[in-house]
Amino acid sequence: QVQLVESGGGLVQPGGSLRLSCAASRSILSMETMGWYRQPPGKQRELVASITAGVSRRYAEFLEGRFTISRDVAKNTVYLQMNSLKPEATAAYYCNARSRASNFWGQGTQVTVSS
Repeated sequence: QVQLVESGGGLVQPGGSLRLSCAASRSILSMETMGWYRQPPGKQRELVASITAGVSRRYAEFLEGRFTISRDVAKNTVYLQMNSLKPEATAAYYCNARSRASNFWGQGTQVTVSS
């Protein structure tokens, strides 16, 4: 079992930045992939970015290079740096930890991009 706690969401103006954090209750190296997903209002959850235990990163095409996923193994924490935010980025953002036999989700953190 892995508990994931997201933080860092909030209200930001268009063009602004936020950094989301996902703190895991055990070593993130025990999971094959850590990822960030988002679910805009009335839409399905979608992948934003992921990072494997071997530090291979994957990003959704719509990000256009504006987001960066990183990790701090010592802190068991995964980050999502979001720059040049657009209103369409408004969503609940969820942390995910996945291995061959397990799939865990955090409770989410809300990001609202609005002037």
